[in-house]
Amino acid sequence: MTTTEAASVDYTALLCQPRLLLEAPLKPLQGHRFQPTGFADLGPARYTLPDGTEMLLVESAQSVANRMELACWDHANDDLIEKLKGLPYILVRPSDDPDSTLTNSILEAHRINSPYILEGADKSVFDKLRQEVAGMEKGAVDIRALAKLIMKYDPNAVVHGVFLAKSDLAAGRLRLPRLLSGFIEASDIRPAESGGVKNDRVDPSGEAAKGFGHVPFHRTEFVAAEIKAYFNLDLALLRGYGLPEDATNLLIALSLFKIRRFLSTGLRLRTACDLEPAGNGLVATHPEGFRIPPEEELLTECHALIEACTGKGIFADPFITVVEWKPPKGRSGKGKKGEEPEPGDKGAN
Repeated sequence: MTTTEAASVDYTALLCQPRLLLEAPLKPLQGHRFQPTGFADLGPARYTLPDGTEMLLVESAQSVANRMELACWDHANDDLIEKLKGLPYILVRPSDDPDSTLTNSILEAHRINSPYILEGADKSVFDKLRQEVAGMEKGAVDIRALAKLIMKYDPNAVVHGVFLAKSDLAAGRLRLPRLLSGFIEASDIRPAESGGVKNDRVDPSGEAAKGFGHVPFHRTEFVAAEIKAYFNLDLALLRGYGLPEDATNLLIALSLFKIRRFLSTGLRLRTACDLEPAGNGLVATHPEGFRIPPEEELLTECHALIEACTGKGIFADPFITVVEWKPPKGRSGKGKKGEEPEPGDKGAN
C-alpha cells in the first residue's frame, strides 16, 4: 500500500495538525446510575469547574490506556485479531514448557519493560536492545532511533509509550511518551446513595471484623447530565519520530481502531458502570469534521499497512520475538519479601 492508493483514513488532512482530538458522548446502558473509578486515598474524583459545574472523573487516562491496549488482542484464541497478525510483539514462553505461553509485551503492564522479558535468565531481548542503543549512555537520547527500535519489536509500545528503566540501557533514560491517550468525565453530577447488606444465614450476630454476621454497607453511585469520552492522538510527537510513511500511517490507523474497538466492546468499565455510545457517536473536534472510518474499515486499513511494512526492515523478522522465562539465579519468580508490587497503571507516564 502506498499513499497514492485509496485509503480509508485521510492522512493528508492530518499532515499539519499537532493533535487529533476526538470525543464521544456516552450514557448508561441501563437506567441512569453509574459507578466511577475510585482511588484508595480519595474515593471518587470529584471537582468543580470555575462556573460551578460539578464534575466527576469516570475513567482515568491510565485506565483508558490499559483498555485500549487490549483492543487488538483476541483473548478467546490468545492471539492477535486475525487481520492484525503480522504486527510485531514479544512472546514469553516458560522455559520448562516451551510449547505454552506465559505472557507477551501487548498484555504486560509495562510492555517491553516487563520483568518477564528483561529480567529473566534469557537475556536475548535485553542484549538486542542494549546493542541497538549503544552510544546513548551519555548525551541526549536519540528519540528517532529509539522509536524505530521500539516499532521494530512492538508498535503497540510506540502508541502507548514505554519506559525502559534499566541502568544498563542508556543509563535508564529510554522513554517514549504515549501517543494516544483518553479519559471519561461526567458533568453536572449528583450522588445516588444506596446500600446493602452481606447476609450470614448461619450466624447473623457473628463477629463482623472476621467476616461473620450481617454486615451492612453504604454505596455511592452517580447520575449526570452528560458523560463524555475524550481521546487525543499526538500527531506532532509521531511525526517527530521520523518513521517511514507506511509506519506512521499504521500507527494512526491502529490508534483509531483502538478507539473504535474500545467504544464498541470495552465500555463495561465496572459491574455498576456499563456504558454505551450516545448521540452522534465519535466525532473529531480538531481538525473539525475529520472523518473517523468505521471499525471494520480501520481493521482492513491496518491489515494493508502491516503488509506494506513487512519485509522493509521496519518490523522484526520473524515478527514475533520469543523469549524464555526462567527466573534469574537466586530468584523464585516471585517478588522479594517486602517488595512493592508494580503499579496497576500500564502507561508510561
